[in-house]
Amino acid sequence: MITEEQVRSALVPVSDPEIGLSIVELGLVRGIEVADEGKKVNIKLTLTSQMCPLGPEIMAAAHGAVQKLDGVEDVQLDLVWDPPWDPRRDASDDAKAYLGIWE
Repeated sequence: MITEEQVRSALVPVSDPEIGLSIVELGLVRGIEVADEGKKVNIKLTLTSQMCPLGPEIMAAAHGAVQKLDGVEDVQLDLVWDPPWDPRRDASDDAKAYLGIWE
């Protein structure tokens, strides 16, 4: 059965093309639910901005990455905006360093 961690690992190579970092490292993956013995995966995802011109590309890449996992038959992506993405709160320490955020 597919696990949440396997889904998250599959999403690591998906990057925000404008920033060049993984959507996982940026904290854009807000939630992962695996159901029906791993056949169905629902991902809550946000973007760095509601005006992100590459949003459809990022979402398509995320969908494709998870769809490739053995046993997954249905992938649903839900775009969420609440709370808005904040790199100081959401990004990993490595991503913050790359972005020049020092707290």
